[in-house]
Amino acid sequence: MQLSDFTYNLPKQLIAQYPPKRRGGSRLLSLEGSSGIVKDQQFIELPELLSTGDLLVFNNTKVIPAKIQGVKDSGGKIEVLIERFLDQHRALAHVWANNPPRAGQSLVMEQSVEVEVRKRIKGLFELRFLDPRPLPQLLEAIGQIPLPPYIQRKTTSVDKERYQTVYASRPGAIAAPTAGLHFDKLLLKRLQAQGIQSGYITLHVGAGTFQPVRVKNITQHQMHSEYVEVSEQICTQIRDTQQAGGRIVAVGTTTVRALEAASAKGIIAPYQGETEIFIFPGYRFRTVNALITNFHLPETTLLMLVCAFAGSKQVLTAYRHAVKKGYRFFSYGDAMFITESKID
Repeated sequence: MQLSDFTYNLPKQLIAQYPPKRRGGSRLLSLEGSSGIVKDQQFIELPELLSTGDLLVFNNTKVIPAKIQGVKDSGGKIEVLIERFLDQHRALAHVWANNPPRAGQSLVMEQSVEVEVRKRIKGLFELRFLDPRPLPQLLEAIGQIPLPPYIQRKTTSVDKERYQTVYASRPGAIAAPTAGLHFDKLLLKRLQAQGIQSGYITLHVGAGTFQPVRVKNITQHQMHSEYVEVSEQICTQIRDTQQAGGRIVAVGTTTVRALEAASAKGIIAPYQGETEIFIFPGYRFRTVNALITNFHLPETTLLMLVCAFAGSKQVLTAYRHAVKKGYRFFSYGDAMFITESKID
């Protein structure tokens, strides 16, 4: 299975640089995985694609203002991107500078916040923030929301609200679970009134989600690790839904990864810890029946996951249709509703 099997032509102007004027104001391309049939819709029509008794599973991670600027004690400029918290004052982070900092070196960030470089762990640095404020609170004061590399503009005040789901509650992600950005509180109330259930997992999205696949044979790719929590409560909701004949509808590829990681033994069970699950065509899904997701970059593990779910031929045909129809792509772009294919 080759990397080149997961490519498509995308005009640059279709990459969304800003969110739509209002949440839910995007288009929705529905794809029936078993037949390949596509239909052009609006996201506000999502309730029509769901049935009473279905369970929507959301990722409640919250994007942290993880991007901070500073200087080394030598005076050289640095940029820090927090990857994950270790405790209230320590974090693993990406650090970019002309010359990488060394263990024991001091950094000075915004508002004169001092940081000690503890050690290097593979491509990351363990940093200790010498400030009395807990890290989440400190970052709110000195950090910026990090935007994906394909959004080629500076962060604005709009992003602080719109690059965050309305149900985000667990700080720890450096990228949003973007399928959830389409939901506003009114739509969630409509779905609840229709008898659509809701449940939550947590997967803190890391910078690895943007790492390119560097091998031609994708089975040789080493997947990045992300922190996941799947509670007993959501497991019970899933089992009850399945027994009643309802569908498990994952909101976003991050939710798919979390649920399938928690289903590794064949049945959903509580899970807390890291996952490196790599889902590509040939994978047999154990829990998820339908998927709400945005469009993904060519030759990425996210596109491979979607191809595994609905069939490579069907998905890439749908993507070509979306390009032809001028859909908006990636984080601030339009969405898809996809049902599982049992073939491919």
